[in-house]
Amino acid sequence: MPLYEYHCTHCDENTELLQKTSDEPAKTCPNCHQDNLVKQISSTSFQLKGAGWYVTDFKNKKDNKPTQENKTSSEKSEVSKPSEKTDKKD
Repeated sequence: MPLYEYHCTHCDENTELLQKTSDEPAKTCPNCHQDNLVKQISSTSFQLKGAGWYVTDFKNKKDNKPTQENKTSSEKSEVSKPSEKTDKKD
């Protein structure tokens, strides 16, 4: 359930209320008990917890590709290896 922020025009207090999305907006101020609450627009806070969501949804696909350093080191190792096929002369 989301938190909704309200402002009372009578006592000038801000309050947050935990409500269902299907609930009607609150009207009565919990501080002064007057029917002067106005719903505010505020930024939300969103947090993903648990294992698995990062790998499946946000994993950077570049991580699977070899980097430039890895490419050059693997190329060097291939060049420095002697060829496996050698011609034997008897």
